Amino acid sequence: MKNYRKTKNRFPAISTASLPDIVFMLLFFFMTVTTIKNNTLLVDNNLPNAKEVKKLEKKDRIIEIFVGKPSRELVEVLGTEPRIQLDNKLANVNDVAPYVLSELSKKPDAIRNLVTVSLKVDKDVKVGIVSDIKEELRKVNLLKVNYTTYEGNAFTNIK
Repeated sequence: MKNYRKTKNRFPAISTASLPDIVFMLLFFFMTVTTIKNNTLLVDNNLPNAKEVKKLEKKDRIIEIFVGKPSRELVEVLGTEPRIQLDNKLANVNDVAPYVLSELSKKPDAIRNLVTVSLKVDKDVKVGIVSDIKEELRKVNLLKVNYTTYEGNAFTNIK
């Protein structure tokens, strides 16, 4: 006869045999889904707001150019004048055309005509440097330019 008194208050044992499988499955999932940030921002990039915003779907057809004041660590060395960041280095306006052409040459032939230059301009930057960049892009016949913004009320950009 079995003694029910002893087993009455005991909880059944929980099997942990599948726990390592679940942990490894989560680990592989995050390893495959996570993207690594390629660019370290050397300039402040506080983007303005805009109402009419459209997301660019195909990231392989975008060449990014950042414009803004140097970040806090670089202000003492470079001052507060707006700078252009191409990949992970600061550059002058004259470096924009060679950079864009080299990035364009890395793209497959089928999408070269579809490439858009995305200007990520800080909202405190004056228009002069942006027009200089656009002039350089016009010289190399890259006329598809967009401005990256946040979606929101455009009147919040006015100080």
